[in-house]
Amino acid sequence: MDSILSMTMITLKPIGVLHSRVTRLEEVPFQWMISSLEGDIEIFEEYTEGLQGIEDLDYIVVIFFFHKSTKEYSLIQKPPWSDKMRGVFSICSPLRPNPIGLSVVRLLSVKDNILHVKNIDMVDGTPILDIKPYIPLKKDNEPLNSINL
Repeated sequence: MDSILSMTMITLKPIGVLHSRVTRLEEVPFQWMISSLEGDIEIFEEYTEGLQGIEDLDYIVVIFFFHKSTKEYSLIQKPPWSDKMRGVFSICSPLRPNPIGLSVVRLLSVKDNILHVKNIDMVDGTPILDIKPYIPLKKDNEPLNSINL
């Protein structure tokens, strides 16, 4: 790869951290869709202004860093839900070239800089990189402004 992009280092700074009772990787559900676990996302003080309006959302997308993942990964892995080997980009494994995770969680409440959420698939202490509103897929004829953001 001679591309300048292949030599670029990307630096990300966490905006917060997840607090939960889940402290061991073995206790973490393998996907947010099957999780009923709750936790608190603490947003660091310098980013709290960015939470304005978040209380109006039912669900949020949480982008996080798999800080407990090993640096070693394979491009072909066997997911826990299948006997078939698959490419890492077709599964949700934390063992990947860039250990970044994405989960859709239910926003239960907001108090100051703490977001109480449900459906977490992260371990206590997980660095939070970003939060975005969850926008469900719209039907072909449905206007975008009819989706409740």
